[in-house]
Amino acid sequence: MDDFRLFTSIRYDPELLKVPSLGFTNVGWNSKSSPFHMLDFHRDRMLRAAIYWDWTAAIASISGQEGLENLERFLQGATKDLVNGPHRLMITLARDGSLGYEISSLPATHLNNLYPEYLPNQSFDSDSNISVTVRGGKVPIKDPMYDIFVDSQRTTKSEFTHYKTTFRDMYNDARNRAKVNPGDKKEVLLLNEDGYIMEGSISTPYFWRNGKWVTPPVPRKFDAFQGSGGNDGTTRRWALERHLAAEETVLADSLVDGEECWISNGLRGFICGKVKLH
Repeated sequence: MDDFRLFTSIRYDPELLKVPSLGFTNVGWNSKSSPFHMLDFHRDRMLRAAIYWDWTAAIASISGQEGLENLERFLQGATKDLVNGPHRLMITLARDGSLGYEISSLPATHLNNLYPEYLPNQSFDSDSNISVTVRGGKVPIKDPMYDIFVDSQRTTKSEFTHYKTTFRDMYNDARNRAKVNPGDKKEVLLLNEDGYIMEGSISTPYFWRNGKWVTPPVPRKFDAFQGSGGNDGTTRRWALERHLAAEETVLADSLVDGEECWISNGLRGFICGKVKLH
């Protein structure tokens, strides 16, 4: 399979320019005025994939501070004619180091869902319009609530589930089986061959276990014998580095119908859902 490209989906949002002045702390890249959500995390993820496949030209294209600035300039050029509102930037990186992009519109997302200071547990507050100042932190809004389904088949761990590439058949198949269409407020969880939760088709999942939020383990570099096999996601890294969650294996059989499950991705941040087993 030689024709795939690496890719990442970045949120472009002029609202992000307000982040430094609105009391958000520990927000990394977006502590400076930038309309690109967690750009450095997206670059780091693509770089790890390029290193894994030993794509010399691609590595050189985005490595170091110069590579990050090169990527930022590329995105600035891609978005210079956008007028208002958030957009999805699907950025691709080819073996020869060339960058490509596709742009589509995105709905507005509360900044607290892009930069939460913690995830409320199921018993914390069932009100979807939970106050954004409770407990003195930035609390993600629980509306809209997604339906979270479990795939009826199992998926084999591979480089293509660990690294994000344009080879997406396993995710598309899982979404088709669960009848999840683009734009639906739904997600489907993939299972590995051992019956553990791997990841969501377009997101990282988080489950409330033993008094904390946990997410399936993923090694820094792909290893078929370690981790649950899921993607090394940007918001997943955010949640772990800021102690919103910890790594822990989650058996599919441990899921309970109706239990709360947070999911996250680089486009919409952190989203609340409920597991649907029936």
